[in-house]
Amino acid sequence: MNGIKFAKEVDNEPAIQSGTGMIRLMLIGLAAGLFFSTTFVLNRAMSLENGHWYWSAALRYFYMVVLLGIGLSVCKGPAYFRRVLGEWSRHWPFWTLSGTIGFGCFYALLCFAADFAPGWVVATTWQLTIIATLFVLKCFGGRFAKRIWLYALVVVAGVVLVNLSNAGTANLHPLLLGGLPVLIAAFCYPLGNQLVWEAQRGRPWLPQIDAALLANSFTKVFLLSAGSLPFWLLLYPCTDAGLPSSGQLLNTGLVALFSGVIATTLFLHARSRADNASKLAAVDATQSSEVLFALAGEILFLHAILPNTVGLVGIAITILGLIAFVRHEHE
Repeated sequence: MNGIKFAKEVDNEPAIQSGTGMIRLMLIGLAAGLFFSTTFVLNRAMSLENGHWYWSAALRYFYMVVLLGIGLSVCKGPAYFRRVLGEWSRHWPFWTLSGTIGFGCFYALLCFAADFAPGWVVATTWQLTIIATLFVLKCFGGRFAKRIWLYALVVVAGVVLVNLSNAGTANLHPLLLGGLPVLIAAFCYPLGNQLVWEAQRGRPWLPQIDAALLANSFTKVFLLSAGSLPFWLLLYPCTDAGLPSSGQLLNTGLVALFSGVIATTLFLHARSRADNASKLAAVDATQSSEVLFALAGEILFLHAILPNTVGLVGIAITILGLIAFVRHEHE
């Protein structure tokens, strides 16, 4: 879920010049895709058990703040963590804004969609975030080759087929409530992250945040997660969520651990080990495996049925478009 880079952002950990084999990097990337896919499967499982989408979303970020706070304190030291908290206290309006958009609105919509569409449909539709990123970057002055937009249209075509296969021709309810929220979420995620990227580069219309501190990716995720907490607190009275079940408490904890910690760590590690553009593209392309892993997970654990022919063709087109997009990005 965190596998997309914005505005050519470079990981803080330097690449190992001796390099790591392509196959090994792709296996690490696939492992990251597997753990990222648990988000879609577990969210769908909680929905099928009548768990409210609010708790599926909000609890993840409460867990993330705790897990990352402990991790940063232990791995970087108490002094470093106090510095992180100082950054939050100085610029809390900015972190609240970017965290609300990039983490709050994004994940609330994703969990809401899980009530109306299978996890593999949500996972496939979520791949539109790579297209949404183009529009977000263009709004911030980015320029792209015309061929990029062609690959984007291929991805969109695949996603449309997947959603039509789920909705059918007579019932548009799953399309509107299962697909449209994910489409909006696909724009929220890169927008929130891009605001942080712009602030790191000292844009005069944004606060002067501690750019050196944010060289650590997990610090950035912690600050955005903490920034989303006011959103979750204010959203609760607007829902009929009640109290979370014990199953939701466990499953959202697993999502935070598997997707927020393990998958992110594996993906960033693989990216940092890539010593040329081809390897970097290969690692990024492995994240399209989330769709296949989510589908397999639903069939194995939730007894979902195999998609129809239109759905399978849509998945194939989406993945091919993503691979072409990523390979071109790193040429």
